[in-house]
Amino acid sequence: MPTRLTNYFLRTLREDPAEAEVTSHRLLVRAGYIRRQAPGVFAWLPLGLRVKAKIEAIIREEMTNAGAHEVHFPALLPREPYETSGRWETYGDGIFRLHDRKGSDYLLAPTHEEVFTLLVKDLYNSYKDLPLAIYQIQDKYRDEARPRAGLLRGREFTMKDAYSFDISDEGLDASYQAQRDAYERIFTRLGLEYVIVNADNGLMGGARSEEFLHPTPIGEDTFVRSAGGYAANVEAFETVVPERVSFDGLPAPVVLDSPNTPTIATLVDLANAEYPRPDGRPWTAADTLKNVVLAVAHPDGAREVVVIGLPGDRDVEMKRVEVAFAPGEVGPATEADFAKHPGLVKGYIGPWSTDGAVLGAESATGIRYLVDPRVVDGTEWITGANVDEKHVFGLVAGRDFVADGTVEASDVRAGDPAPDGSGPVELARGMEIGHVFQLGRFFAEVLGLKVLDENGKLVTVTMGSYGIGVTRILAIIAEDNNDGKGLVWPASVAPFDVHVLATGKDPAVFEAAEGVVASLEAARFDVLFDDRPKLSPGVKFADAELIGVPKIVIVGRGVADGVVEVWDRATGDRENVPIGEVVAALG
Repeated sequence: MPTRLTNYFLRTLREDPAEAEVTSHRLLVRAGYIRRQAPGVFAWLPLGLRVKAKIEAIIREEMTNAGAHEVHFPALLPREPYETSGRWETYGDGIFRLHDRKGSDYLLAPTHEEVFTLLVKDLYNSYKDLPLAIYQIQDKYRDEARPRAGLLRGREFTMKDAYSFDISDEGLDASYQAQRDAYERIFTRLGLEYVIVNADNGLMGGARSEEFLHPTPIGEDTFVRSAGGYAANVEAFETVVPERVSFDGLPAPVVLDSPNTPTIATLVDLANAEYPRPDGRPWTAADTLKNVVLAVAHPDGAREVVVIGLPGDRDVEMKRVEVAFAPGEVGPATEADFAKHPGLVKGYIGPWSTDGAVLGAESATGIRYLVDPRVVDGTEWITGANVDEKHVFGLVAGRDFVADGTVEASDVRAGDPAPDGSGPVELARGMEIGHVFQLGRFFAEVLGLKVLDENGKLVTVTMGSYGIGVTRILAIIAEDNNDGKGLVWPASVAPFDVHVLATGKDPAVFEAAEGVVASLEAARFDVLFDDRPKLSPGVKFADAELIGVPKIVIVGRGVADGVVEVWDRATGDRENVPIGEVVAALG
């Protein structure tokens, strides 16, 4: 039976929702696919569910082809597994916690590694049971501080998460590759451009972690790629470390007056005006060592102040800093932090002071001093002298100060060399649509997932984790497939194959439209039939353009001549076709 708009649960809107920030959000609401319930929370209406089901069907087919079996876990889960893994605490404010009438703690699952692991532990105990791959398509819940962009960043979202279980690292490599290949097939079938980038391994470690990013100007992620094939998100980018430089024969550092120079720009201007270089080259920001003070809130409640030294022509990239200090939460140091450390003189902070002390390992302050990988032994710097309105010139790393370590904290820029030697990188914006990750033995170890090997010895299982953002993908497809009038769905995920419009008031038109619909149904087309009486053709056309079914058949005045109009929304082509040839015209 065709779906008739006379009794279909659908209302389109002519005005954009006030809160809509991006095109997909605006059109999905206006076309009647979703409705906002709260910030980052949406109800799914019949049209939206049909598209979502199409995406899920493609995912299920390819998961089956990859040898994975579908399961389904509840979203409401007890505290204990997450406490055992340590993530009850490390998630911080990022999850929804609640308790039942008896006071027991629960959470709305942000992800399901723990319970997948425990399920396999409960049922499997031998190497003969492995390898195993299981997955689910489930709603996840994360208390996003700033939900935005409709379905692209919400508090409730649908995700496909799969997990592999193997007896050996070699087995994990094979399972990982099978899932990675399946992802490529899925995104190709969905018509999504993607770039596979190296990603940060996170707290659990693991040998490999790769994200599938869809390049888009509205993407939340910055990634880098080189013409030679290197690709990584900025969090995983590794700086090419310069060779160490001999400092034999270099003059001793000197402290010079530098009034009113709390910024790199003012420092460079003063240095060129008052203390020009002997070789005649002008000082630049790259000659200075910028020192940024941050505060790290650790999961155990401790608060630590750290100082990061980096070339003055670079800025701290907070995403990279967050990865470097995870699971701690990082932010700028506050006035209270500075008050506890009076040795930190704002605008004039450095790793060296007039008494020879350093902020690093030898420092009496106890403040960790970390440097950018470019700050190698033998490099000379202008930097703060830890004295108000004074800077030190000619400070040499490795001779005059020693850092506690290095940290990947500075921004990545176009032209930076790729770490694999494949040339300079360029920067682009992207949205994560999938992530494949070798978890290794972290969860199996902490949750006790062991099986007997061929020799009857208990060994810890190694795992992989593989996620796809289902509802995010739906929004991205909508973002990429629209025109000035509405959505234009690809055929693979469109809610219907054909949208038939009966236009005008002539009963003969509606009778002919019924015949066209019947012939399409007989040919196994999924048909949306606009059979609403007493509506102008303009209203029906506007709704059809907004809803975005890729093929539209207009049954109107041409019926008198035995023809209907077939409209391809993707190309904009429209042609008159004899009524008896509609099925053939639609392929």
